[in-house]
Amino acid sequence: MKKLFLLFCSLTLILCAGATHAATEIRDTEIEAGLTRLIAPLAHAADISDGRLRIHIIGNDDFNAFVTSGEDVFIYSGLLMRIRSAAALQAVIAHEMGHMVGGHMAQMAARMRAELMRSLIMQALGIGLMAANPMAGAGVLAGTTGMAQQSMLSFTRDEERLADDAAINLLTKAGLDPNGLIEVLEQMYEITGAAEARINPNNTNHPLTSERLKNIKEKIGKREKTKPAGNSVNYEMLRAKLVGYLQTEQQVENLYPSKNKSDPAVYARTIRFMRSGNLEMAKTGAQTLISREGDNPYFYELLGDIEHQFGHYDDSVNAYEKSLKLIGAQAPQIQTALALVLAERNKPGDADRSIELAKRAILTEPQPLSFWVLAKAYGYDARADWARAEYYGMMKNEKEMKKYAKLARSKLPKDSPEYIKAGDLLQK
Repeated sequence: MKKLFLLFCSLTLILCAGATHAATEIRDTEIEAGLTRLIAPLAHAADISDGRLRIHIIGNDDFNAFVTSGEDVFIYSGLLMRIRSAAALQAVIAHEMGHMVGGHMAQMAARMRAELMRSLIMQALGIGLMAANPMAGAGVLAGTTGMAQQSMLSFTRDEERLADDAAINLLTKAGLDPNGLIEVLEQMYEITGAAEARINPNNTNHPLTSERLKNIKEKIGKREKTKPAGNSVNYEMLRAKLVGYLQTEQQVENLYPSKNKSDPAVYARTIRFMRSGNLEMAKTGAQTLISREGDNPYFYELLGDIEHQFGHYDDSVNAYEKSLKLIGAQAPQIQTALALVLAERNKPGDADRSIELAKRAILTEPQPLSFWVLAKAYGYDARADWARAEYYGMMKNEKEMKKYAKLARSKLPKDSPEYIKAGDLLQK
């Protein structure tokens, strides 16, 4: 499996491309923290313990989200950039959590096993009939796949309806606005409405959006009106950050024209300036944001990114240190960014501080880049070979992993932790 690791400092994209699929997971401290705060009321309403529900942002322009059999919600960046409000995003996550709470993934797996068994029995019957009546046997074989497919489509349509109902219940219990679900479906209908007119509703795994809208409006309309709880997340800032990193210069200008002086507009344009190499304009934008909100750690993180690209190592270190101080908690991605700048600056004491930061980041949340930076900080120390082996192991590059693990074991003391860890890698 080929993998490419791209770093925009603040926002990290890990691209995993295989023969049959490609997926990009986006990692960003600010966006993940904001989404976690947004979903916390829903998690509590669903009796999910703190920290168990995990959000993954997938770098894909589709208007989509999905859930796996565990407590993991995957949200496409295309959906995040298009969803217009925090309430609407909470409604999407509530729907996906409805699948979790309802155990739909486990039910689907069981249903698939049942359909597979029925299909095998029908195929065996078809083969038996072939000997006596070839045309009848061929007919049974031809119909087997279609029957199983229609059964599964009907099952998933029912689960989607149940997940919509569960979403309304979860939003209401959490004190959130269930009308966000209507907002999302109306937005979906803008995208799919024309195409749905030509779709056979029995040949899709979701109910038609028009049907879902009608059902949800009826159910929400019958509920007692409650004042939704507020939230402390500026969702528009999260959207602006993604747009700045992922959209073209023209797209950013269309969404956030120069005459728009709001914080989200300045944020998106500043990030886009940094990406395009216009560092002077980027620095001016970051300083503007800091002047408006001097206690926002992510504005200092952005300034650290920009100063790093300038080659202003001292200013970059100061900005990252300020960001970490304001966050006041573990922030592995920012710690790794600071560790990288320190390793590159390489003043007396920088290597030790870089190693310390990279190790803390790895202890909190192991990521490939943290191991790569750790190797850079170690320099010519034999532990750098172990760190590179860990990096390539996480990137699923077995050849390079084994190469560096063997190098590490050839140089390191046999009782050192890194020697033992390199041996563990070779045993994988």
